[in-house]
Amino acid sequence: MPIKIPNNLPAEKVLIEERIPLIKEDDAIRQDIRPMQIVLLNLMPNKIATEIQIARTLGCSPLQVELTLLRTQTYTSKTTPLDHLESFYKTFDEIKDQQFDGIIINGTPVASMAYEDVKYWNELKEIFKWSETNVYSQFFLCWGAKAALYHYHGVNKTMLPKKQFGVFQHKCTNMIHPLTYGFNEEYPMPVAQVSIIRAEDIVGQKNLEILSDCDETGVGLVFDEENRRVYLFKHPEYERHTLMDEYIRDVEKGDDVTVPQNYFPNDDPTQKPLMKWRAHRTLLFSNWLNLVYQGTPYNLADLINVKKVS
Repeated sequence: MPIKIPNNLPAEKVLIEERIPLIKEDDAIRQDIRPMQIVLLNLMPNKIATEIQIARTLGCSPLQVELTLLRTQTYTSKTTPLDHLESFYKTFDEIKDQQFDGIIINGTPVASMAYEDVKYWNELKEIFKWSETNVYSQFFLCWGAKAALYHYHGVNKTMLPKKQFGVFQHKCTNMIHPLTYGFNEEYPMPVAQVSIIRAEDIVGQKNLEILSDCDETGVGLVFDEENRRVYLFKHPEYERHTLMDEYIRDVEKGDDVTVPQNYFPNDDPTQKPLMKWRAHRTLLFSNWLNLVYQGTPYNLADLINVKKVS
């Protein structure tokens, strides 16, 4: 089934070229089903690129998905045109009386800052609180996952002496879990981080189960079954050239960064990078949507009566 995105969103042209199934509003209305309502709180500076990445992943599911784009009210991105934000994004005040099947909260390049020093931290905490009752499942990505882990469990990130950069093998620790069903025992994920979540900080935390881990780069995926929260600390949403673009940007800024590991053939940045993680990315997001679809009420107003994943 296709994904429904806001009319005239720039991502539409790219997704059509890639044959990602899309559906127009008039066609969606005619279908006698309720599309899954997913809201993306997009914290990344380059919001247009992130919209495409997330829409790609959600569009590969057999379920019809309607995507709502959300931005912070207390901070306005300087790298995304204001007319784009005003045309396609909503603010929290505009959606806080609605209910959604799922929310995705992604990362932002503020990893070296204390969470409380981030300009929109209080607003983010308000959205966390709202989503506990108005959203069936929360999916946190990268910095968003670390921020949510800190908010809900008090687990802080561990800063690294140098940026970890590349594509790293992760071990799937539960191959029959609904989120990881179909995964290989080891699978690659892109990593671009200056802080890490350690397994020893997760073990013993109430409700948290580690679903994948990496000896070099820390915990990859964690699930809180009771509260239906997904914590994904790495970057499977990245596309083929995302790490390369980030590497070039860091070099131009004069940052002390090495060539991304296990990314370019023979670690040669003049070569076309290999995309090794696409299948597991698609499977993970499809598994999440399926998990949500099986548990969320048909009438989203009934979310108030939903307590726990069955």
